[in-house]
Amino acid sequence: MHTTPQAPIEMDAVFPQLRAFAWITTRLHPRKGSPSVEQSSVGGPLLWPANEPWPTCEGGGLEDHPAETGVPLVPVLQLLADDVSELPFPEGSDVLQVLWCPFDHDPWDAPLPLLRWRRRSAIGPRLVTMPAPHEDASEWYVPDACVLDPERVVEYPSYDLPREVWSQIQEAARRVEADNGWEYDTDLAVASGIKVGGYPGWTQSPDWPVCRCGVRMEHLLTVATWEFSRGDEQRWVPLEDRPAMIGWDFDSPNDHPWQSLQNPAGLMLGDAGGIYIFVCTSCPEHPYDHRFDCS
Repeated sequence: MHTTPQAPIEMDAVFPQLRAFAWITTRLHPRKGSPSVEQSSVGGPLLWPANEPWPTCEGGGLEDHPAETGVPLVPVLQLLADDVSELPFPEGSDVLQVLWCPFDHDPWDAPLPLLRWRRRSAIGPRLVTMPAPHEDASEWYVPDACVLDPERVVEYPSYDLPREVWSQIQEAARRVEADNGWEYDTDLAVASGIKVGGYPGWTQSPDWPVCRCGVRMEHLLTVATWEFSRGDEQRWVPLEDRPAMIGWDFDSPNDHPWQSLQNPAGLMLGDAGGIYIFVCTSCPEHPYDHRFDCS
């Protein structure tokens, strides 16, 4: 069980201008483990049909492409409707799988994701063993296997907040920081970590993709490097993990518990950045796109 601390203020009362911007996000809280193929997971085994070829990357947009073609994609996420029902599953599907090529791709020097929507009952005989990652794949792009503990929280925009609204709440935000030590951008706005829905955790200017149908895509999920950015972060370190964080700092030994709490999947996307995946639910085939940024 992982519980995000509540804000020390009543958000609707202090920031009434934000009511229309409140979105639900599902923090997945990955933790190192041994998920089965039947579970939602980060970096775990996938429910993959035995008769369906494993997807490979043929090198389009690759930088420093290995000599071999057909680099096998690596499992990143498997999400079952039983665990994350708010995902916009296309009709007839109840499993979302995310894989990516574990090499840098243009234009962002980051992995290139692939999505699969499936119906669990229609998979039939299942692939028993996933292909091993390419021998030259960066270990930072091959997530360690993690079990999940989804938690729904309310979040508010940071970089996506319109300037005119920020000007209306700026003074109240200063008072909250002075009275409680909680900063709007880091503690009250966008949730950290690997999550579903809500707002992208941009570190640069927002860059929402637009579908070919002309509709701005929805933020489907974020694959972030870190589950929280600092040990003294007020909001995004779960209550249950805080005792293990006592006495931590960046010079702590590698076996200190904070490292597996802050970065359980062992990822490093650029300079502790994130990959944001977007989907268009206006189109029946649910086309998707992605963005990457880092500090």
